[in-house]
Amino acid sequence: MRVAGISADRRWSESMPAAYEQYLVPVVFRPFAEDLAARAAALRPRRILELAAGTGVLTSALLTAAPSATVTATDLNEAMVAFGSARSPGALWRQADAQRLPFPDDGFDLVVCQFGVMFFPDRVGAFTEVRRVLAPGGRFLFNTWGPLAAHAFEVALQAGLERAFPVDPPQFFRMVPHGYADPAVVAADLAAAGFTVEDEQELTLQGRAASTADLAVGYLTGTPVRAAVEERGDGPAVRAAVTEEMQARLGPGPVTAPMTAYVFRAAA
Repeated sequence: MRVAGISADRRWSESMPAAYEQYLVPVVFRPFAEDLAARAAALRPRRILELAAGTGVLTSALLTAAPSATVTATDLNEAMVAFGSARSPGALWRQADAQRLPFPDDGFDLVVCQFGVMFFPDRVGAFTEVRRVLAPGGRFLFNTWGPLAAHAFEVALQAGLERAFPVDPPQFFRMVPHGYADPAVVAADLAAAGFTVEDEQELTLQGRAASTADLAVGYLTGTPVRAAVEERGDGPAVRAAVTEEMQARLGPGPVTAPMTAYVFRAAA
């Protein structure tokens, strides 16, 4: 499978989690992780399953916000599991495919997922698996990015990619992270899997980056766009073009910009 010049089997190389964690997590993901963890803690869960845990930013927030709960963190990618288990050793880590969860029925009272559902090839199938492992009355809590236009950092990034690649620019961010941005579609998929949507909110938070250049490095080396850059074979020139365009739009930094997501809570 390919997404705009990106080979799926090269999406997450072993060196990518470190760049993702250093440059992107503090700016883009931690604000939403803190929000999602607070929402999770309010449900007073005892057994939490996290899907697509990545490097563990939400995992750490869950361990702090709900210290009495057992947290099982999973990710499809081995490199992410290795990195995350070292970062957040208080959780139980396991490699797992969200569409074929290796857990018994009714094993958890809360399943959480931060910005991972967009990556599931069969979302209804994955949601059906989530419902299977939830105890009766359990909750599924997750967020998904809004449209690309509502994420100022990634608008600037995409403009930079289009400048660096005038012909066939990578469309990964438009198609995947921001490709599941219609709340009505998400709600329909949840209903098809047997969930009842209890709450759906649009949430805009501010990301704060000390350096726009570092943010560009994070996107170009810590996400699947890296494969497209490597395939073109001119990484320094691409980085220079993307950084220049992002700085023209955002400034060199420090920079603060809005990011919009949708948060869903569904009952099994």
